[in-house]
Amino acid sequence: MNAFDFWVYLTDPSERLRRAHARKVLNRYEATTPSPFRSKRRSNRAPNDIVQRDAATLRAIARDLERNHDIFRGSLRVLVNSTIGATGIGVDPQPRRADGTIHTAYAEALADAYKRHCKRPEVTRRYSDSMAQRLIAYTWFRDGEGFGQQIYGEVPGLKHSTAVPYSIELFEPDFVPLDYNDPGNRIKQGIQANAWGQAIAYHVYKLDPRDNMGANWLSPQDIKAIPADRMMHIATLDRLHQWRGVSEFASVLTRIEDLKDYEESERIAAKIAASMTAYVKRTHPDGFDPSSIPESRRDERGNIIPRDIRMSPGMVFDDLLVGEEIGMVKSDRPNPNLVGWRAGQLKAFAAGIGAGYSSVSRNYDGTYSAQRQELVEQWMHYAVLADEFVCMWKQPDYERFVQVAHLSGVVKRPWDVPEDRAADALYLGQSMPWIDPLKEVLAWEKRTQAGFASEQQAIRAAGGNPRDVRQQISEWRAGNDAAGLRFTSDARYMKGVEGDSSAEAPEDSTGRKPAPDNDSGQN
Repeated sequence: MNAFDFWVYLTDPSERLRRAHARKVLNRYEATTPSPFRSKRRSNRAPNDIVQRDAATLRAIARDLERNHDIFRGSLRVLVNSTIGATGIGVDPQPRRADGTIHTAYAEALADAYKRHCKRPEVTRRYSDSMAQRLIAYTWFRDGEGFGQQIYGEVPGLKHSTAVPYSIELFEPDFVPLDYNDPGNRIKQGIQANAWGQAIAYHVYKLDPRDNMGANWLSPQDIKAIPADRMMHIATLDRLHQWRGVSEFASVLTRIEDLKDYEESERIAAKIAASMTAYVKRTHPDGFDPSSIPESRRDERGNIIPRDIRMSPGMVFDDLLVGEEIGMVKSDRPNPNLVGWRAGQLKAFAAGIGAGYSSVSRNYDGTYSAQRQELVEQWMHYAVLADEFVCMWKQPDYERFVQVAHLSGVVKRPWDVPEDRAADALYLGQSMPWIDPLKEVLAWEKRTQAGFASEQQAIRAAGGNPRDVRQQISEWRAGNDAAGLRFTSDARYMKGVEGDSSAEAPEDSTGRKPAPDNDSGQN
């Protein structure tokens, strides 16, 4: 209580109570205070209502920009390639026994079978696994969601690509109608759920609703229900209780459209400015006298024939009349402020979708530290996207493959591997690229030597598979020993190479020691 309030309290207690009430009313968030300088957006609609109203339109806009805007297409490719990569999200099987140890033989059998399956994993047999992953990721980021039906066992008309009878049917979100609602059966936006909100079925068009006349020619009889345990649904979900996904670009579509329109306006203005070079200025009546123009430059009616002056380097105007002068068209193109404004818009656009500004704009100016800081921060976002992709897509796919491989007898689960541990695996996302490989290698070497990281982690950080690397090194060094070759990459010879002649080379697989002959270019 300040001094004035205390004085009011002594003289008029009712007035003090009114002042305290007014102060409490005014104690609120500034963002909710009405103001002519802020747009009033106080709608608090349910997330599914907003998605049903806008998701299809946002999807159509994003698809149009992908077709017609280079920056949008490039940024979409950055998201997909940074999340999925050239070889896709890999799977390293690690089935475990009850005691927690990995069943190596079973893991190798699963890895071999899954590798063959990944050559053509989907029903059309047009895409490899990495291609299918990138396509569904494109759909996920651009449209907001993607779907895949797991098909296994004998299916009429379908031939699976390998002995494991399992394939995936991919389809875009248009196949699951946003406007298909049935409150009595708890169907909302094509997804049927139970009382707990768990999806139990997806209602999908049997044919593409965009063919021929569009969805108007389809009826409820053209929709089939797919059990939820056979459906993979990857979606961008921003709020709890949200069923369908919205484009990752939803919040930046207007910005990127404005950028596209502005750049197009600048290009047109530059073309117009380049088309106009000079003009002939005539003063009248003080200077230029029309009667001074000779008859050779007049038509049969006496009208002055316009001159066609072709500009060329070093030309001289030697036929100007009295009162005429050459004026040059002033061009303000290219706009000197365009580069800075465009860079600011691209930074906001990249921040909105979580991609790196350097990758979106292809501007790699800056120091090593600045580039690495940007890469580290952005790679965390890519790692989150990869984790979402694994949880919603890759892990359900691999777990179903392991189950079908066992039931079909192609790769039987050993008796000592519990059913719930058979599909244990390590999912290998993209590794953060190295800006300076030498610094990164030295750092990983120090980590492994100090015990802060394993050799497997170092190999995965470089984008390799530890099991494959170990096998390749083992086979390569065995061949080198058999041929009597020595290289500095083999740590067994490092001491001798540095000048210690007492170091003896190990025997090779034939029982003899390789000759220390370096005359043929061998180290």
